[in-house]
Amino acid sequence: MHFVPPQPSQEYTRYIGRKVSFIIVLTLAAAACLLFSLGLGAADLSVPAVVRTLFGQPDSERARLIIWNIRMPQALAALTAGAALALCGAAMQSVLRNPLGSPFTLGISHAAAFGAALAVLFLGDGRMTATAGEAMLLTQPMLIVAAAFAASLAAALVILGLAQTRGATPEVLVLTGVALGALFTAGTMLLQYMADDTQLAAMVFWTFGDTARANWTHVALLAVVSLGAAAYFMANAWNYNAMDAGDETARGLGVAVNRVRMLGMLVATLVTAVIISFLGIIGFVGLVTPHLVRRVVGADHRYLLPATAAAGALLLLGADTAARLVLAPKVLPVSVLTAFLGAPVFFLLILKGQRP
Repeated sequence: MHFVPPQPSQEYTRYIGRKVSFIIVLTLAAAACLLFSLGLGAADLSVPAVVRTLFGQPDSERARLIIWNIRMPQALAALTAGAALALCGAAMQSVLRNPLGSPFTLGISHAAAFGAALAVLFLGDGRMTATAGEAMLLTQPMLIVAAAFAASLAAALVILGLAQTRGATPEVLVLTGVALGALFTAGTMLLQYMADDTQLAAMVFWTFGDTARANWTHVALLAVVSLGAAAYFMANAWNYNAMDAGDETARGLGVAVNRVRMLGMLVATLVTAVIISFLGIIGFVGLVTPHLVRRVVGADHRYLLPATAAAGALLLLGADTAARLVLAPKVLPVSVLTAFLGAPVFFLLILKGQRP
């Protein structure tokens, strides 16, 4: 006699179908935004012209250079960084059981920026160029990534230490993140005071979160790190669901809570360090996006994580495209728009009378 598993009800099937449909819609919207983003800017190109260029039949050499050398790396960097930052925010909020967890609010972004500035000052790896597409050139980017990772890892370890302390509340963790952010910001200011004109210009340039500085090498590295992190987070989706019910409940279900928490923070820290190293500080994407998506798909990480990634990619690419148009022909750093958009949205979530 064979055991026949119960079949899901039609209502449950429709419920899951709505979540999957939402993820598909977000993905298609991000793809459409990518197509339009490639045509918008100081030199506008029509959608048919963009499509012809993508398929190897550009209308002119100028159109080919604009799309493949300038706009495509920038757009792909925005997609990748947006998805990765949103995923890191969702994972941190789960493993820390803190609704305000994100690389930006917990001080990890500021720590990574401090490590990068430290490398610019003492490793001599930031120098200015006269090229229009890239104001600063990195001669040894892996040293910058290593320095940013080391500083952000120190911040993450402090936060994890408090998370392990008995009685530590989400409020304490948030205040710790604020204090760490202030500390590393002060350290960055001190490094800027000690720097010469060229190093100072490189450090200030670094603090502007801007995808326009990305090239194909940066995009490739961002993609590898982000895809690896996404695979890890998705593999632990069930563990995160269990941890949302509390550490004791998760342990009763066989989850190695401390190991999952530590590895989740380490992976999120590495991804943040890489993004900060190449693109600068981009705030609010990792904080706001998971909360917005959670209101639609719920707290099940099997659907929350892919939906958050798609929404983060769409949000940052849309903001990057808008930043390109607001002061055209000048390009506004995308971090300015994400802050202007993210802060009011987060205030709205709070004013609705629900926990974000």
